[in-house]
Amino acid sequence: MSSDVVPVEIRAIRPDRSWYALYLGADAKVFVMVVESHVGSAIERYLFGQKSDRPQTHDLIQLVFKGLGVTVERVVISEVKDSVYYARLILQQTNELGRKVIELDARPSDCLALATALKRPIFVTRAVLDQVNDQSETLERSGDWESQQE
Repeated sequence: MSSDVVPVEIRAIRPDRSWYALYLGADAKVFVMVVESHVGSAIERYLFGQKSDRPQTHDLIQLVFKGLGVTVERVVISEVKDSVYYARLILQQTNELGRKVIELDARPSDCLALATALKRPIFVTRAVLDQVNDQSETLERSGDWESQQE
């Protein structure tokens, strides 16, 4: 793993009518990503261990990966340009021919949903971390900080 990436975790999730705010934390810095409502509700469901009656999109992707012998290794939030985040989904497939690592460009929200569902690590590049505003105080003032840390 490159030293140019830092592990992060979802510290809090806040729904709104048409979007969710995800507070991602690395060491002492927390930043916010806004995701579409349907992906945010999937992430929330995975965070709290809730099941749906029928497989949703991210559940289906997990089933396809499993059927193909593919595992999600990690997620890297790699860039932010004009307030738009970019991410890489790192997959691995091992079979009789050997080990193959696959790196895909993917929406950060989808990457976060898969990483949360599969309990896989989430990373952010130092360049992104340097660019984002620290929202630690906002999260701490809201009272969500302690509840998400336990």
